[in-house]
Amino acid sequence: MPAAPIIDTHLHLIDQGALNYPWLAEAGSLNRSFLYNEYARQAHRAGIGAALHMEVDVAPSDIEAETAFIKGLSRQDGSLIRGAISSCRPESQDFAAFLERQSGNHFIKGFRRVLHVMPDELSESGLFRDNLRRLTGTGLTFDLCVLPRQMERAIALVDLAPEVQFILDHCGVPDIKGEDFDGWSKNLAEIARRPNVVAKISGVVAYADADSWSVATLEPYVHHVISSFGFDRLVWGSDWPVCTLGGGLATWVAATHALLSGCSDSEKARLFSENARRIWKL
Repeated sequence: MPAAPIIDTHLHLIDQGALNYPWLAEAGSLNRSFLYNEYARQAHRAGIGAALHMEVDVAPSDIEAETAFIKGLSRQDGSLIRGAISSCRPESQDFAAFLERQSGNHFIKGFRRVLHVMPDELSESGLFRDNLRRLTGTGLTFDLCVLPRQMERAIALVDLAPEVQFILDHCGVPDIKGEDFDGWSKNLAEIARRPNVVAKISGVVAYADADSWSVATLEPYVHHVISSFGFDRLVWGSDWPVCTLGGGLATWVAATHALLSGCSDSEKARLFSENARRIWKL
């Protein structure tokens, strides 16, 4: 039986002619447009059949424009895009009004506030935490992108909103190049104890040495995430185009298949598509 198409839960599209991305000026080879057609050509070849767009930290004034732009791409014939994870600013007094404006937009499946490049105390304010609780009962998810040293703060957020579904991006951002397994693995196992957290197998090729990583390099990290969360709480993401820093989309898909070589068809199906379909009602 042929494998079901992969659902990519972490696609970034960059169109510098349409939106403003302040961080790109210092992003090296990522400082260019990465458009839908370029992704789709590679995705079809790699067995990807659907995708969720992940916000790309546009300028705050462009947050809602980014969602509208991606929604327009989803309406093209044969588009792989099934929804979007929108950027947000829970630290803002305007968050409640922002959330109300998004409430009728079923294209939005969840939200993310990038935290791994922000001051640690951002998520500790009462306003941020109160606003995060506003997601309770909405069915909208919240992606956590945090460094290992920020994991305790992420756990605090998860515990404050136990009915919100959190998604831990990029396996918890381990420092694979620095071989800091112990410093990452303990807190990863601790956040996995929270039933309202799902882990995303994504991003890791960008954290390894671009010139020397192999499947064996990634294996202890990915397998620790799998054993900690179990196959009912895992999803897969390409992190395109960031994955181009570690070999590209086809390389990451091939590496994932190799990392799952000992797993059952049922386990692979849950990780690659079934869990995403359930969580985001795709």
